[in-house]
Amino acid sequence: MVEALQFEFMRNALLAGLLASCICGVIGTLVVVNRIVFLSGGIAHAAYGGVGLALFLGLPVLPLTAAFALLCSLIMAAVTLKARERADTVIGVLWASGMALGIILVDLTPGYKADLMSYLFGSILAVPRQDLWLMAALAAVVMATVLFCYRGFLALSFDEEFARARGLPVAALHVLLLALTALCVVMIIRVVGLILVIALLTIPPFIAERRARSLGAMMAISGLLSAVFCVTGLALAYSLDITSGAAIIAVAALAFFLSTLLPSARSGGRA
Repeated sequence: MVEALQFEFMRNALLAGLLASCICGVIGTLVVVNRIVFLSGGIAHAAYGGVGLALFLGLPVLPLTAAFALLCSLIMAAVTLKARERADTVIGVLWASGMALGIILVDLTPGYKADLMSYLFGSILAVPRQDLWLMAALAAVVMATVLFCYRGFLALSFDEEFARARGLPVAALHVLLLALTALCVVMIIRVVGLILVIALLTIPPFIAERRARSLGAMMAISGLLSAVFCVTGLALAYSLDITSGAAIIAVAALAFFLSTLLPSARSGGRA
């Protein structure tokens, strides 16, 4: 693996994995503790419509996909706030519609012959330098927003009624969380692909939750675990000549099953 770093594409892949790990640790933790994994899956799959639209229009993929994912997240946030009893149905429709739209637009793209697998299952080894700058900018925005709203997210995550009683903007925080999740999803597209996004968003936080005693510690442990999974998966992909995104998730899944065999060390409250 060390000798592989002489190649620029491997250095780019490593940086992309580390950037995605930082953001997954933070947003993945909020996704898990707020029990919005299904919502996150809906955003991730609906975002494929943005990929297809970008390719069809000949525009940069990540910026347009980010905008499309944000739009989908706002729709899902509105539905979950106004019509919770129908939320799962609407999310399912958006999930399927986004995927279908993306596939149709790719089919209609003149002369487009690229492999769909690169967006569905990740293409971390093909991340260009300009995408790294965009990923870094997205990571900075997400991290700064979470840091600024940390107390609000903490109250929302563990006692929504208390948050309301304190006059916190619960609805606005919910919308903001889904918007940040959408940006996180766009970052992970290049690392593991849309199909495997949920695994990287949920497995590290699940393992971290069993060990952490605070929300902040859970975010830190989750980010560290994500980085370990990405680096190990990259090394395996390079050594065995297998798909990098699948290798990363395979490592994470193995760690997940091993963690369930160990007793939880978490006790006390979060702060």
